[in-house]
Amino acid sequence: MTTKILIVDDDRNICEILEFNLRNEGFDVEYAYSAEEALKKLSDEFSIILLDVMMGGMSGYKMAEKLREEGNQIPIIFLTAKDTENDMLTGFSAGGDDYISKPFSIKEVNARVKAVIKRFTHLPKSDRLVFDHIVIDRKAKELVIGDKRIALTKTEFEILVLLAENPERMFSRDNIIELIWKKSPYVVERTVDVHITRIRKKLGEHASIIANRPGYGYKFNS
Repeated sequence: MTTKILIVDDDRNICEILEFNLRNEGFDVEYAYSAEEALKKLSDEFSIILLDVMMGGMSGYKMAEKLREEGNQIPIIFLTAKDTENDMLTGFSAGGDDYISKPFSIKEVNARVKAVIKRFTHLPKSDRLVFDHIVIDRKAKELVIGDKRIALTKTEFEILVLLAENPERMFSRDNIIELIWKKSPYVVERTVDVHITRIRKKLGEHASIIANRPGYGYKFNS
């Protein structure tokens, strides 16, 4: 089945260039010139979104936040001319999975798209991980606390699975970046902290199951 990509950018030239090159890589591509148009087009057929940050009307960050609030966990790669560390952290906090700065090379876009798709289609698909009232279902890709299903982004879920599969093992921020983001040059240590904070918030009263040891990193308390 062909992977379908939705490009969202108010620059028509960028949409056309990306569409042409991604189609040459074998992807099925559609584009929208605004977040509002993209939300109307978006369906379960799409596997990933390339999302511009600065657009007229709804911004890319707002669109990502809206999707995550609605429980839609489709991978999102932000495309933006804003490339400071805080901008990148804002993107990850909004629910983004990767970040490409403009101007970008087509080779970089192709590589990052393939890396994100590969990362999100090769999660373990076997047993559930059970810790008292917490269940991490690797096959269904769900976190369940008691009788409540908790929505996680794919990156959040991957980090949680990594820690839960290796209880009591201490992972440094660099370990997590290497294993989750594959040494992406756009991911900094604070990005890990942002994701852990989001996971802990969703764990609620069970947040302490993810422990932090200053100077060393994070571990899962089984």
